[in-house]
Formats: sequence, structure tokens, C-alpha cells
Amino acid sequence: MNLVNLESVSHAYGPKPLLSDVSLGVEAGERIGVVGRNGGGKTTLLSVIAGDVRPHSGRVTHTRGLRVGFLSQQDTLDPAAAIREIVLGELAEHEWAGDQRVREILESLIGDLDLDAKAGNLSGGERRRTALAKLLIDDHDLIMLDEPTNHLDIEAIAWLAAHLAGRKSALVVVTHDRWFLDAVSTRTWEVVDGRVERYEGGYAAYVLAKAERARIAQAAEDRRQNLMRKEIAWLRRGPPARTSKPKFRVEAAQALIANEPPPRESVELMRFAAARLGKTVYDLEDVTLHAGGPESGPLVLDRCTWQFGPGDRVGLIGVNGSGKSSVLRLLADTIKPDSGRVTRGKTVRLAHLSQELAELDPTRRVLETVEEVRKYLQVGKKEWSASQLLERLGFKGEAQWKFIGDLSGGERRRLQLLRLLMDDPNVLLLDEPTNDLDIETLNELEDLLDSWPGTLILVSHDRYFLERVTDRSVALLGDGRLSLLPGGVDEYLERRAAGTALTARRATTAAAGGPAATDAAREPATTSPGQAAALNAKEERELRKELSRLERQLDKLTDQETRLHAAMAEAASDYAKLGSLDAELREITTQKDTIESEWLELADRLGE
Repeated sequence: MNLVNLESVSHAYGPKPLLSDVSLGVEAGERIGVVGRNGGGKTTLLSVIAGDVRPHSGRVTHTRGLRVGFLSQQDTLDPAAAIREIVLGELAEHEWAGDQRVREILESLIGDLDLDAKAGNLSGGERRRTALAKLLIDDHDLIMLDEPTNHLDIEAIAWLAAHLAGRKSALVVVTHDRWFLDAVSTRTWEVVDGRVERYEGGYAAYVLAKAERARIAQAAEDRRQNLMRKEIAWLRRGPPARTSKPKFRVEAAQALIANEPPPRESVELMRFAAARLGKTVYDLEDVTLHAGGPESGPLVLDRCTWQFGPGDRVGLIGVNGSGKSSVLRLLADTIKPDSGRVTRGKTVRLAHLSQELAELDPTRRVLETVEEVRKYLQVGKKEWSASQLLERLGFKGEAQWKFIGDLSGGERRRLQLLRLLMDDPNVLLLDEPTNDLDIETLNELEDLLDSWPGTLILVSHDRYFLERVTDRSVALLGDGRLSLLPGGVDEYLERRAAGTALTARRATTAAAGGPAATDAAREPATTSPGQAAALNAKEERELRKELSRLERQLDKLTDQETRLHAAMAEAASDYAKLGSLDAELREITTQKDTIESEWLELADRLGE
């Protein structure tokens, strides 16, 4: 039975049609994920289904007595009301305290908040979690959520997915979180060019089905193109003034030409060459850090020692407030440690994407903000202007002269990413880069980062994105340490559920081509029998001599690696030469891994 029916619904804002003659229904118990470009009509579709927006034409019908719960992107909480009053209403304490479902919702979403706090004193994220908790506690036949994972950490997102999958209510959800879509959706709707395309299954099934539709459409297009070429050739045969051609043939050819589709609008990101990175990127030595400054705010790191090396691709995980952004700011040198030392490589060219986007002046124009970084960029054998690159990233025509303050969140995010990449960095610190980006842009960003040759340290609540672009996961578990998680996000969730926060003293990632990472112990280090104390003077001199030899070899291989990267950039269009250079690069990388392993063994024996 359909709870909601849309019949020939059309709606537009200004001249842009967002929904054009859309007919669909939402069945009882159905869970639907809605995807599409930012500004393409997803939120409008939800508002029309919920009855909050009346369409310009068509009809929307609800079953009698339908209970709809709608979490929009703008909350309407009374600033003078307490959280208890907003979420629990008139429920007596013994009523909600005795209800396991209600207690679980409160603990999972707002367990860190004081129920007597006023809504006006809450942050945007806290207000959103409060509104979501209120919606889930109430009973609904249809739940509609617009970007519900915003401001939730990975643990809360996993809980929300399990909770929604276990409810009997129908669900319609708009989100850019593809892992979440796969976890909750039984069907997927794509809002594109005013239409709503429907697919069975979650995000993964949607991608496969869409690819198959594209393949079939391409085959039909190839046949149409062949027919069109024949018709045009037939029309052009003979004198131009000839009028004896059958009219139906002329009309058929004109129909084919008229149906020629326009170029598909796509967001395109460039691949930028990496600047040279030395052996050192970041070394943290006995670092202590509080989120609010020395001895104030939550403790983030406590005498922590860790190393981020060339080519590391690290996902930094932790609950909201654990200090992930503080760690990125520490590496970016915008805050200082309470104690200890942070060593930054001399060749590091850093790009730091913050959450706030505060560095973008709202009074500047789009093109100006890019040109102040660089007006022209040499990519392979072609030189691109800032205007051309903006156009390739979706800022076409007049959009390049918009004020920054007039841009949507997604547009500002794309603009800042372009500015960062234009500066040719070799280290990227990305703090929630997926906020406000649509799935198409996320796919393009993943494609870029997939082959980007620098060091990447990522903070993101988007589990799909995190697992796609990083090689290993490191967690802040509240014990003042950085914990390496070989099992990734799954291990993090298991350790959180079990209440454990154990951290390996030393984690070696030589098999993945990365350096060793260590975490300082709380107690003073002791010298083991195999270390320097057990070596006589002659043995120690020999080992140090061998250590110096290995370091010289590593320097030489690093220089060769740098020259090969430069040669590959110059030979971008010569695939045969690229293949040869790539094989040589792999051989050098293998040699470096072997020598680094030998160096680490000798360093261990010397106690360094």
C-alpha cells in the first residue's frame, strides 16, 4: 500500500525546473535513498512528499491519518526550551527511563548533553542531534531525513543506520554518505534534470544498475549516430537546390539531428604533480596537547610519539570532540603542543582544508580568489587559465563572477579544493572534506586522491570516502595516544563497543611501503639486551658505519625517485615511455623498502 502518491508533479524555483511531471509513490515499510547533484531538487522532492511545499502543478495525496516525521536541514527548535522539553515532551521521567528504546536514542545521539540545557545555547551540530532524537522517539509511519549524518561521528552513524533498518516505518533519506545509503536503503531514487530515476537496492546496486543503463543507452546512441550519418550523407548528395527528396526522409534526418544530446555537465578535477618530499614529513616526539590550549580543554595527546612519512594515507578516526581537528591544526602549525616537539620536513608543501572555510573572503569574487593563487597552470603540454579550470569544475560563465558569500556550501567546498590543489602541495590535511559535496563531486575527488602521490591525513565521518582514499586508520580513543587500527573502521567500532583503548607500542607498515609508527609508553623506556648497552665499542662503530651507508643509498634512491616523477610528468602523453618509467619507479621503490627494513633493524640494535 502506498503511503504517499505523486501524480504529474512539477515544481520550479525561478526559471529552473526542479521537478518535471514526476509520478511516484512511497510504499509502507519501504526505505528509499535519494541522490543527485547539489541544487538538483532532492530537498524540494522531500518537502513536496512531506506536504511542506505545494507543487506548482500535479497532485500529492497522503493516506488518511498518515504520521510524517521530517528532519529538514534547518531546525525550528525554540531557543528558550530545554532539551528535555523538546525531546521528551510531557513524558514523565519514569516513563522514558523505563523504555529501553528511548534510553538508547538519548544515549546514542545526545548522551553528552545536559537535558536541562537551553536550545539557544547549543551549537548547530548539537541542535541537529537534538532534533533527530526528538523525531526518532516519536512514532511515525513515514520518516523523512535530509542529510541526517551531518554532525554525527562514525560511531553515531553506524548506530543510526542499524536503528533505522530495524524500524517498521517507511523511510526517505537524502544523504551524500554512500556507506549509510547502502546500510539503510532498499531502493534508490536519483533526481536528475527534473526527473526521478528509480533503482532497486542501495548505493552499490544503484551504481551497477546505472552503469548498465548507460551501456545500453550508449549502444542505442551508437546505432542512432550511424543512422544519422547515413541520413545526413543522403541529404547532402546532389545539387543543394534539388527538391525531389522524399519529405519523410528529410523529416527523419532532422529529427535525428534535433535529438543530439548536449554535452553532459560534469565536475572535473585535475591531477597535479607532487612536489618533492624528503624522508621526513612529520615526526611527533613526546607530544602533549590539550584541545583548548596548555592545561585547558580535553586532553588529546599525552606524551605521544608518532611518525607520518612520505606517501602515507591516513584516516584519523574518533568521536566528535576527541581532538581530530586539533591534531590537524597541530600538524599545520596553527597551534603549538603543550610540550614535546613536532618536526616538519623541510620540503613539505602543505595544504590544509579546514571545516570553517573562514579563509574565503565573502566579499571577493570566485575568479579573483583563484587567480590570487595562480593565474595560469601548466598541465602536461597545455597551459590552463584560472577561468578555464573553474569552468571545468562547474563554474561556468557568470558563475565565475559570483561573490563568495553568494555561493552554496558545495560550491565553496569545490572552490577551496581547487585553490589548494592549484598551489601544488605534497601534503594534504583534509578536515571533513565531504561536507556539502554531492556524490558526483565525491567520486571525482576520490579519483583524484586515488592517484595523488603525496602524504594525506584525512578526518571524515564519511566512512565510504575514508575507506576508499586511505590505506590505514589511526584512532583517538580518549587515552592520549594515536592507536593504529589494522582492522580499520570495523575495529574502531568494536573497540568502542567493548570499551577498550589499547594501543600498540610500535606498528610497522613496511609491507605497505610506509614508515614505522611508534607510540610512546607512559613509563620511561628501558634498554633491552639486544640494544646499544649490549654492544662493545667496535661493534657499535661498525653498525653506525653500516647505518650511514644505508642512509646514503636511501638519499640516492630518493633523488632517482624524484627525477622519475619529473620525467613521468613531462611524458604524460607518451604511454610507452610512461610504462617504462613506471616499471623503473617500482623497482626503485622495492629497493627502498628493502634498505629501509635493513636500516630499521640496525637502528633497533643501536637503540635509536
